Amino acid sequence: MKKNDTGIMDNAKLHDDIENIPSNNSGNRPFASVLESNMTRRGVLGGSLAVAATSFLAPTVQAGWSWGHHRPKSELVGFKPVAISDVTDATMPTISDDYQYQVLAPWGTPIEPGITSEYKGDPNSRPTSSQAALQTGLGHDGMWFFPMDQHDGVIYGKGYHMRSNAGMLCVNHEYGSNSHALGKSTPESLEEVRLSQNVHGVSVLKIEKDRRHGWKVVASKNTRRITANTPVAFSGPAADSELLQNPNGNIALGTVNNCGSGATPWGTYLTCEENFNGYFGANNAFNPTEEQDRYGFSSSGFGYGWHLFDKRFDLTDEDYINEQNRFGWIVEIDPFDGTQQPVKRTALGRFKHEAIAIAESQNGRIAAYMGDDQRFDYCYKYVSDKAWKSAIADGESPLDDGRLFVAKFNDDGTGEWLELTVNNPVLSARFQSQAEVLIYARIAADLLGATPMDRPEWTTIGTNGEVFWTCTNNSNRTEATAANPEAPNNDGHIIRTLDNDDHMGNTFVWDIYLIASTTRGTEGVFTDPDAAWADPYGRLFIGTDGGQPDGLQDQLVVFDTTKDTPEPKRLLVGVKSDEITGFTVTPDQRTAFVNIQHPGDGNPSATNFPAPYDGTTIPRDCTLVITRKDGGIIGS
Repeated sequence: MKKNDTGIMDNAKLHDDIENIPSNNSGNRPFASVLESNMTRRGVLGGSLAVAATSFLAPTVQAGWSWGHHRPKSELVGFKPVAISDVTDATMPTISDDYQYQVLAPWGTPIEPGITSEYKGDPNSRPTSSQAALQTGLGHDGMWFFPMDQHDGVIYGKGYHMRSNAGMLCVNHEYGSNSHALGKSTPESLEEVRLSQNVHGVSVLKIEKDRRHGWKVVASKNTRRITANTPVAFSGPAADSELLQNPNGNIALGTVNNCGSGATPWGTYLTCEENFNGYFGANNAFNPTEEQDRYGFSSSGFGYGWHLFDKRFDLTDEDYINEQNRFGWIVEIDPFDGTQQPVKRTALGRFKHEAIAIAESQNGRIAAYMGDDQRFDYCYKYVSDKAWKSAIADGESPLDDGRLFVAKFNDDGTGEWLELTVNNPVLSARFQSQAEVLIYARIAADLLGATPMDRPEWTTIGTNGEVFWTCTNNSNRTEATAANPEAPNNDGHIIRTLDNDDHMGNTFVWDIYLIASTTRGTEGVFTDPDAAWADPYGRLFIGTDGGQPDGLQDQLVVFDTTKDTPEPKRLLVGVKSDEITGFTVTPDQRTAFVNIQHPGDGNPSATNFPAPYDGTTIPRDCTLVITRKDGGIIGS
């Protein structure tokens, strides 16, 4: 990326090097070293975990709908994959011959009909900030479909009919570069900053399937946009910390860089704040503290320039000294109650959250698995103290009272969950309270000796309770391994873990499910695994984020995890310079939703998707509705 005369980056592209400069200087043993020893002993593509964990349970969050009456085909992943030779037009997506797609809710779509005008990509104009607050935003990323006809607000209960043709769709808007959102490299007024801020956040939409015209956005009292300026609440151990208060006394506002996502067993949406540091800058001389340096704050950020007109984002304004600590959390949203404020759950820790996957144990307690998406950062797990139903019955949140852990991978295929607690003398020597431990979770994890990883991003839970972790890449890796002799690790890999004691234990076993570089030179080539979702039958859906080999754009691939050898089958290929991200399905699993993010990187000469190519219309992020032409199960 080039800088303009002010020193501000012209483009804030997701996952560019500016966002992934490592900030971990702990010296903890890198995962590459562990992997070399472990894979030399055990092999890479072993099909199953080498050591069985005791008493695990298939996750109810993923499988809580009544899936059993839909019998899978004899071949779980039987569709005709997209061949490399099939991809001839990078301006439009290419999908399997067995499938079809429909475009839904591109950037600028009113969040309900008639509430405002639609922005259709006119290169000579952009929405106003007030219009953007009522339109779907930019940077479509993680999302979740919440079907209508929930029972007493619990949509994952058994035995209740839930519709597959209507529901609330929550969509993250991770980012929109200035060139894409504003048509210029740097904002020149507070109004332009507000426009940029309002294309970020989350859209909560009601969608329905029309027999004649497919899916559409419809009106609902619960429809809303949550932006960088929406009032939010804090809850959990750090909620009342002085480190979340400003001398100015301003209320907590907003969520930004909403990347991956998840859902709870009680029917709420979890959106994850990832590269939040990039929205802050400095109008005066800035010397970062240890804490600021560990979270990657800098004088110019990622070039958004919000600090030029909005004091909240100026790192040198003493009135807003702790504003930065209000970001980097997982935020809970009730899709069926538009009156409820989003809540930032501090017990889950503050870091660059990519996504979250929740498993329910037999006793009703939950375990939440989360990655910190930066080179050489960590894998985390949260365990609730109470069964979630009991907590809710007592007027408590299962996400407020629990314990946070960070992963240490051992050479022998085992691992340890190290608790981030101020009761540990190692941490009490550095931190004054549990609130401080959670606000600076990265530093606490450094001190405990967690294993630095290659950008752990999305998590999803398989049919046997195993957790799949996508490690997208790490171009800064310098150690070669027996399993992946390339250095740096440009292609990424997928790791599996399986906890002992029904997700509640302090130890786990692990193996490598796939090294992405091993697919090079095959028809199933793909790299940079990112978005992930596992269905109850054994299918694993992976969206990619990075330059793909053989002239391909980013892709959606599907694995049959019941097979010994992972074999990616290509369902969808996107458009030039996009990312394939987010994945969710209807209860009958016959409709899937996946996102095309930053098509053409906002450049109309690359693509105008979803509009036909004309070289001038601004491309718009959007959701694709994917169905089999024969009405079958997605992925089959």
